[in-house]
Amino acid sequence: MKGCTDFETIARAAESAGLGAALSRRGFLMFSACAAASLAAMGLHHAWGADAPLVILDNSKGLILADPTRCVACQRCELACTEFNDGRAQPSLARIKIGRAVNFGLEGPTGGSSMQGAWGQGLVIQGVCRQCPHPVPCATACPNEAIKADPETGARMVDAAACVGCRLCQRACPWGVIGFDEEAGKSVKCFLCHGQPKCVEACPAEALRYVPWRDITREGGTRGAALSVIAPAQAAACGQCHVSGHAPAGEKPAGTQPVAE
Repeated sequence: MKGCTDFETIARAAESAGLGAALSRRGFLMFSACAAASLAAMGLHHAWGADAPLVILDNSKGLILADPTRCVACQRCELACTEFNDGRAQPSLARIKIGRAVNFGLEGPTGGSSMQGAWGQGLVIQGVCRQCPHPVPCATACPNEAIKADPETGARMVDAAACVGCRLCQRACPWGVIGFDEEAGKSVKCFLCHGQPKCVEACPAEALRYVPWRDITREGGTRGAALSVIAPAQAAACGQCHVSGHAPAGEKPAGTQPVAE
């Protein structure tokens, strides 16, 4: 894969990723890896420069947008999620997170004057998977490559056969929306129910919408550091794509897609 030295190419890639063309050269190179800080944590931050290669992978076709002003905390979405995906009513296992924010909000009882939920100002902030762009933190942190793209929606989903229950994906998710099935010993993640999210269908207040994908990873705060853990083998694999000179001559790094015209 050739390094991108042409601003027009970068602008086209930015537009295809849903950001429009109003990005600087440095800004888009930073975006293409989603989190320069994550690469820095892997000791790769020095690789970002004018000749760094540009890697674009397919994003999810859609995502779930949540409107906290409409949420009535009925938690029907959590029930619909687990009934469809797990065959049992278990809100604690839901891919959408409501219960943890009902009483105090995201910051818990120590939120002070900004405390949300029923015991604060009443606002319930729904926790939904943001369908992160490449490099997807949970997928990047998985040592077994058990988080893969759903062929129907492009959303990353957990391959239960490959998941070993190490929970590294949970620690890597900045919003804490990766769940874990204690009974099965496997991680669980929102994959948009193959394009028909049951949580959206079940919401009586229309507080959830399924919309075309755009990058919302910069909207709102996070619950933890992105890519807080990563296996050395995965860090080396990232280097093959994101560090100039690592890809074999005349070859694209594995998993890359051409920049859309």
